[in-house]
Amino acid sequence: MNLFEAIIQGIVQGITEFLPISSSGHLSLTQHILGTELGGGVSNLFFTVMLHLGTLAAVCFVYYKLIWRLIRELFSMVSDLFRGRFRWKEMSSDRRMLIALILGLLPLFLFFLPVPGTGMKVKDFFATWASDKDIMIEAFCFLLTGVLLLLAHRLSLRADQQKLKLKGNLTVGDALFVGLTQGVAGMPGISRSGSTLSAGIIRGLDRQTALDYSFILGIPTILAANILEIKDAVEVGAKFELLPIIVGVIFSAVVGFFAIKLLKLLVTKNRLNLFGYYCLALGVVVLIVSIVEYSKGINLFTGTPIA
Repeated sequence: MNLFEAIIQGIVQGITEFLPISSSGHLSLTQHILGTELGGGVSNLFFTVMLHLGTLAAVCFVYYKLIWRLIRELFSMVSDLFRGRFRWKEMSSDRRMLIALILGLLPLFLFFLPVPGTGMKVKDFFATWASDKDIMIEAFCFLLTGVLLLLAHRLSLRADQQKLKLKGNLTVGDALFVGLTQGVAGMPGISRSGSTLSAGIIRGLDRQTALDYSFILGIPTILAANILEIKDAVEVGAKFELLPIIVGVIFSAVVGFFAIKLLKLLVTKNRLNLFGYYCLALGVVVLIVSIVEYSKGINLFTGTPIA
């Protein structure tokens, strides 16, 4: 991989990680168009994981005040538990967010369960779909993301019109539902931020709470995924160039910072429908390209076989 390809993928990652249009899906498309998925194997997957570190740095920078409050709240909650002072009904909004964060991560363990007869875990299927040579799965996942975003926009718009009072604190059910949705977002084309944000709105959360929870929930998830993938890459002896990784991470972090700011603005104005229409249109285009590629048996952009 050369520096130009690293910069392009860093920019794509930075834009799409937080805008609700799926970073994994767009990276898969970018790699398909550039041909960098061919022969990339574990090293290419490792590069993609490292790009997530850049966007992780961006979200930590934007939300550092909330992150610091949650860290302090964690120690305070542990202290209250040992002293017998913990009261479920008397929790502050930060403590509710912290407990929701813990609960929201629990569904992710389901994706580490083995699939009988395959020798694989559930999460391994997502990695396989992300690294194959065709883009059929990505097409259907983009379409699903578009549907979720438009549904969330419609519900949010109706709440505004009817002046409904939405929830500012998360319940146990909210946290588990959003957490389960985040796990499914491992499929290329299903946006993590888009699906979790939509899930929060569908559960009746106000847009700001749903957005904040979506970002905070993503921090330990992205970090854990990076640790696991780096461990796997080291175990199989993946080879990679350091300079393209550094350049890609820097670009993903800088672009990701501005993408977060843009999303916060658009969510405030309830313009999720823009992303929904985009994902639907992209899904249709990718589906058509995929069908043509299957009929010809080649990647239309590189001319290489897709079988």
